[in-house]
Amino acid sequence: MKYSKKWSSLFLASALTLSTFSIAQPQVQAAEVEKPTKPTNVIMLVMDGSSNNAVSLSRWYKGGNLAMDEILSGGVRTYSAESAITDSAPAATALATGHKSNDKFVGVLPATVSSPGLEQVAKEDAFKPVANVLEGAKQQGKATGLISTSEIQHATPAGFSAHATNRSQYDNIAEQQVYQNIDVVLGGGSESLTPGTTKNARKDGENLVDVLNEKNYDFVKTRDELLNSTSSKIWGSFAPSALAYDLDRAKTRPNEPTLAEMTGKAIDTLKKDEDGFFLFVEGSKVDWAAHKNDTIGIISDILSFDDAVKEAVDFAKEDGNTMVIAVTDHGNSGITMGNANTSSTYSSMPVSAYIDPLKKATMTVEGALSQLKEDKSNLVEVAALYGLDDLTEDELATLKSAKDIGDEMVKMLANRANIGYTTGGHTGEDVFLYSYGPSKITGLVENTDLAHSMAQFMGFDLNKLTDDLYIPATKAFKDKGYTTKIDLADKENPKFIAQKDDVTFTIPVNKNTLIYEDASTKTTKTHTFDTINVYNGTEFYVSKKVLNVIK
Repeated sequence: MKYSKKWSSLFLASALTLSTFSIAQPQVQAAEVEKPTKPTNVIMLVMDGSSNNAVSLSRWYKGGNLAMDEILSGGVRTYSAESAITDSAPAATALATGHKSNDKFVGVLPATVSSPGLEQVAKEDAFKPVANVLEGAKQQGKATGLISTSEIQHATPAGFSAHATNRSQYDNIAEQQVYQNIDVVLGGGSESLTPGTTKNARKDGENLVDVLNEKNYDFVKTRDELLNSTSSKIWGSFAPSALAYDLDRAKTRPNEPTLAEMTGKAIDTLKKDEDGFFLFVEGSKVDWAAHKNDTIGIISDILSFDDAVKEAVDFAKEDGNTMVIAVTDHGNSGITMGNANTSSTYSSMPVSAYIDPLKKATMTVEGALSQLKEDKSNLVEVAALYGLDDLTEDELATLKSAKDIGDEMVKMLANRANIGYTTGGHTGEDVFLYSYGPSKITGLVENTDLAHSMAQFMGFDLNKLTDDLYIPATKAFKDKGYTTKIDLADKENPKFIAQKDDVTFTIPVNKNTLIYEDASTKTTKTHTFDTINVYNGTEFYVSKKVLNVIK
C-alpha cells in the first residue's frame, strides 16, 4: 500500500494530460522547476523491449524496490509512423530525433505515414537524415557517450548516433559512429570494426580500429582495461557481437564489464567536460530474452539495467543540473504473471508460486545452453542450470527430441512459474516513463516528445539542427555552379563529386571530411568537420559547415 500515493499521482497526471491534447499533438507536461544553471547534462537510458509487467515481475524477484520506482513519472506511447507496434529502429529514431519513422529505418524519415493523426512526409524528404540529440549535444560543445550491451551498431544505439535506411547496414553505422567522434563508446560489435569474412565484418576494406587509434582513443577490450583507463576518449569493444546476459557473465565472460560499471565509468569520464555531456545507455538484451520468452533473461537484464539507472540518478542528485530519462522503446512478448494455470486460482496464489521456480535458475537459457556438450550427455545438468530440476519422464523426453531445446526449456520454466506469454514479437502497449532532475517529464507523452524535451533542456532545436546538418548536396553544389555526380564505382564506398573549372570536391560517405583538389595548382587539401556526410541510397547530405568552405 505504500505505493498508493505515487500511483494516484501518476494516474491523475496521465488523466490531466490526456484531457489536454489530441492524438496528433500531445504535449509534454514538465514540472515547474527553477531554470538550471549550465552546464546541463542528459543521461538517456533505454531498456530495449521491456514492459510494465516484466518490471513488476523483476521487482518481486528482487524482493525490494527498484531504482526506477523512485523516478516513475508517467507513460509513453510507442507506435511508429506505420504501425501500432513498433520495431526498435523507428522507436530509437523517435526517441533520438523527435520524428516517427518506419520499420528498419535508423535516423531517417519514412516515405509513407499511415498511423492516425500524423502528418505525411513531403515526397522530397523521404529517407532524409534527421539530426539526433547526441549530434545536438556535440554541436553545443558537450562531451558525448554511447553504451549498449548489444553490438554498438544495433538499432537502438544506432538511432542515437547514425543514419541508415536499414538497421542491418552495420558497415555504414559503424563508420558513422567512428567519424562522429563520440567521446566514450562502450559495448559489443568489434566484428564490425575490421574487415573479415564473418557476417558483420566490414565489407569496405577499412580498418576502423586503426582509425580509432589515429583519433587517440584508448581502445579497450576488457573490464579491467576500461576501469583503469584515464583517457578522456575511450572506445570499449568487449565482444564480437553482443555482451553476455548479466546473470551469465561471471561464469561465461568474466572479462566483460557490467552495464552499471560502463555507465559509471562513462559518467566519470564525461563529467570532466566543462560544457556538460549527453550519455545514451541501452540495456539491449531484455528484448532478446523477451523474443525468446526467456523469463530469466528478462529479469536478469532488467535488474542489470536498474543498477545502471541507480548510477545515473545518484550522479544527478549530486550534480543538480542533470536530466535523467529511463524508458523502454516498446513492449515485447506480452509477459504476464498468471497464465492458464491460474485462471481459477489467481486470487489465492502467493508470490512464491511465481518467484520460487524462477529462483532455482542460475543462468539464462542462453547461458545454460552454452554449457551443453555436443553429444548432449549433460542435458539434465544443463536443464537444472535453468531451474528445471527434477525433470519428469515426459519433460526429459521432450527435451531429448526437441529441434530447439531452448524453446522447450523456456516453455517448461514459464509453466512451472505460472508465467504467460502471448507472442515472440513486440507488443503495442504504452510503457512506463521514468524521469528525474530539472524539467523532468510527467504524464502520458509521445516517444517523440522525449527527444524534443532533451534538446530543449540542452539548448537547441532538433528541426533547426537538421536544417544545419543535413542539406541535400546535389542542389547545394549546383546552386554554386558545380556539376555533380554520385560515384558508385566502388559500391561499398560511394562518393559525391562536384566539379567546376579546375576544382574538384570529393565527399566520402559516412566520414567527416571533404577533399579539395585544384588541378591548375596541383593542390590537394582535406577539410575535417565535426559533422558527418550521409548517403541514403539516392542523395548525399552534408552540413552547412561543409558548404561554407565551398566558393
